[in-house]
Amino acid sequence: MIESKGGFVTNRPGDVPRVNGLLAVSRVFGDKNLKPYLNAEPDIKDVTIDSHTDFLILASDGISKVMSNQEAVDITKKLRDPKEAAKQLIPEALKRNSKDDISCIVIRFR
Repeated sequence: MIESKGGFVTNRPGDVPRVNGLLAVSRVFGDKNLKPYLNAEPDIKDVTIDSHTDFLILASDGISKVMSNQEAVDITKKLRDPKEAAKQLIPEALKRNSKDDISCIVIRFR
């Protein structure tokens, strides 16, 4: 592992990312001692779902770190079944060497 001055420790394949020796997942709970090293602000967008909305992709950062939103949309558009679309996004993220948690739900509206 390589430690930087900020206290962040990078991860090797199979390793768990840590901050100051603690699991990085603690950022979800807002640990005050980790706030200087992590951004716990969620990425929120207010979007109106209307008759023109085809689907919604809910994906973890294991997907978003290795492909753009548009790339995920392009993969999802090709498949009518939302379960199959989610099943396509996960191996695509793995193929792109995602090292983070990978989960995905596709909700189709029409």
